[in-house]
Order: sequence, then C-alpha cells, then structure tokens
Amino acid sequence: MASKQLRNRLSRRQFLSSTGASALALSTAPSVLAAGTFSAGSRASTKTVKIGVVGGGFGASFQWHLHPNCQVIAVCELRNDRLERLKKVYRCETAYKDYREFLKHSGLEAVALFTPAPFHAPMAIEAMNAGKHLISAVPAGMTEEELERLIEVVKRTGLKYMMAETSYFRPETQTCMELSRQGKLGTIFYSEAEYHHAGSLEYYYGDGFDCQSCHLGTSEQAKKYDRGVPTWSHGYPPMLYPTHCTGMVVPVTGERLVEVVAHGWGDGHESLKKNYYNNNPFWNTVALFKTSRGHASRISIAWHIAAAGTERGLFYGDRMSYIMERPEGSPNTLITQQEKPGSRYGLYQGDIKSEAYAQPKFMEKLPESLRIESGHGGSHTFITHEFVSAIVGDRQPAVNIWEAVAYTLPGIIAHKSALRGGELLKIKDYGTAPEA
Repeated sequence: MASKQLRNRLSRRQFLSSTGASALALSTAPSVLAAGTFSAGSRASTKTVKIGVVGGGFGASFQWHLHPNCQVIAVCELRNDRLERLKKVYRCETAYKDYREFLKHSGLEAVALFTPAPFHAPMAIEAMNAGKHLISAVPAGMTEEELERLIEVVKRTGLKYMMAETSYFRPETQTCMELSRQGKLGTIFYSEAEYHHAGSLEYYYGDGFDCQSCHLGTSEQAKKYDRGVPTWSHGYPPMLYPTHCTGMVVPVTGERLVEVVAHGWGDGHESLKKNYYNNNPFWNTVALFKTSRGHASRISIAWHIAAAGTERGLFYGDRMSYIMERPEGSPNTLITQQEKPGSRYGLYQGDIKSEAYAQPKFMEKLPESLRIESGHGGSHTFITHEFVSAIVGDRQPAVNIWEAVAYTLPGIIAHKSALRGGELLKIKDYGTAPEA
C-alpha cells in the first residue's frame, strides 16, 4: 500500500512516461568473477551489450561506457541538468525525457534503472515486458506482491534481472563469502550488519541532497521541491531499505532469513506523523532474524542516530571470525583459532589470534579499463562488470531476481513486525535461480 500511495501522490502515469532522479544513495572477488565471462584484463568476447541508463543522479556513477563489451546508446532523465550529466558521463548524445519512448529506442538491449525506490518494480516490469534485460537500483520492490510480479516476468521472458546491491560486491563481503565457502569460518552461528545513515531531513526535502530530489511532472512542481516540499524519501521506513545489510548476511552465510522479530524507534517528529508510507512512525529499526539453519542474525538500520555513517557486517564462526571496520576507526579484523594437539571433548579449540586484516580490492579480476576507484567501497565497477558479463555469457547474474527477493523481502516483513510491536513473523522463501 505504501508504494501505491506514493505513486498515486506523485502521479505514476507522469512518472512512467518520463523518468526521475536516482534511488536513495544512502563487491570484488574470486567467487563472482570466476563465474564470469571475462578473464582478467582481456576481452573474452566480441559481443557488445547496448544499454540505456535511466536516472541522472546515482545512475551517473557507473562505468557502462568503460566496459569493453558495453555501449551506452541512450540516456533518459526528466531534469535537464541531470540529462546533461548522463550525456557527458556516458558520452552519449541520444537523450530522452519520456521513459516509454526511451524503451522503443532502436537496438536497445538492456536498461540500467536508477529512479526513486517506489518506482523500481513497475518500471523494471515495463522494461522487461518491452524485451530488455534490466539492472535496478535497490530495493527490488516495496511489497511482496511487487516482488512476486518481478519473479513472474523474469520467468516468463527469460531475460536477465540484476539488483545493483553494492554491499554484495564490497571486497570485505567477497572475502567473507570465500572464507565461508572454504569452510574456514566453521559454523557461522551469529551474523550482524548495520546501515547507519544519519541526517535524514536532508533527504526528506527537495532543497537539500542532489540525488534525492523526486521526479515531478512539470517544472512548476519541481520548483515547489526547491522550496522544501517533501521528496519521495520523506518518512521512508528503514526496513524497506534493507539490502545494504541483507546483501552481506545472506550471501556470506548461504542461508535465507526465515523468521523475524523487529522493533522500531521514533520520537513523534512531524515527518513520522504524516508521510507517504502509511505514516511510518520509525526513524530506526533493529531486527533479529532466524536463518534457515536456525542461526541468529541482527540487522540495524538507522536514519536518525548519533553515530557516523556505516555499511558493515560481522560474522562469528566457531573457527574463524571476520569483523568489518567500524567508522570510529577499528580496522577490518580477522580472528582465528589455532587448533592444538590434544584438544579436549572433541572441540576445535586453541589459541585465539586477532589481527588487522589488509583487505585486498581484487581489481585484477576486472577488465583493465575498469580498474579504477568507484563508489560504495569500490563496488560500482564490479556491478557494471557482473551485469554485462551475465548478458554476454547468457547466465544468471550473481544478484538475480531470486537473490534480490531474498535480500528485499526480509525487510518488508521486519517492518510489519515492528509495526505490530515486535510480533514474530515468518518470511517466505522463493527459492533460488533455476539451473541452466
């Protein structure tokens, strides 16, 4: 209901016939890239993916134009300044302000969608129904029904869908995935992830943060945002933006989140009394999840907090643990347990060693043209490479629709739990991508 309410308020028809700004801007490594089509530094295929980019805020921060197997042939954005930004960044003069006309562009094979969160699912579905592969900013959708519709369209069309979740492609996450896959962590009996992003009022109103200004149908309406009219992110529930946390926990543990108890906090601020999201009352929400193997995972998402911003995780295993760096200065830390001869009672036990971990960035896994610093911990170049590789290699991308649902849905259910005073709720598992 929240996304429908907001789309009605902001004129869904106008939005879908034009495009808006980026979604909330609020990894990589051996596993993903080993499955890709390209060898490091070389062009393994002559196929070129012809892509179009929608949304000139966050959407201008990727490297489609630098990939050896990708060509940007069209861009789309309503605001003139952002349209010019897209044209300049991607070296593309073919520009649209009408989304549906953009989808008709001759030769267009794939769409990179970076519009406000409530429009991700409907615009993604429209693109795939038009025969385009689709990469979307997070989250995949706002309701379970939207997620089900996305799964249906992917199954029906056979097209590639990828969610551009940055946390999955952070080098720390990829390192933990590899340690988990190799069994070095042992049993991960507890995990946690935090996405703390203070300063929400900067995003709530249109006179502040650049990539948060919401699409509106006319220049006169846009002027109202410049005077402080609430944007699409005004009152946005924390747990409806869960993927920077779940995008670490789910792939590292290899487990689905199947139950949740969540508690939210708000202080009665006017933005929490009247907003687009059924008057969401929470600034911050903390959820305790049960995984499909019976382990615990805590996820904390906060918009109003006396703490530095962070996207980080922690994985405690019975043989090894990895603690990602904290904003106050503690480094990435690897904790190991050295087995000793004569360990008693059948337990793996021994000396504990804790040391700072020099986290590699894995840039050598990318084509040479993409070996540059990029956003969100260096993840953007890897997201770029993974989506193009999946299309060229005719395989499912790492964060395909089934993974996207597994990262997005737990937050939707957690928000319901918090609204119900911490009620224990089940989370449906929609499975994994079918084998080729």
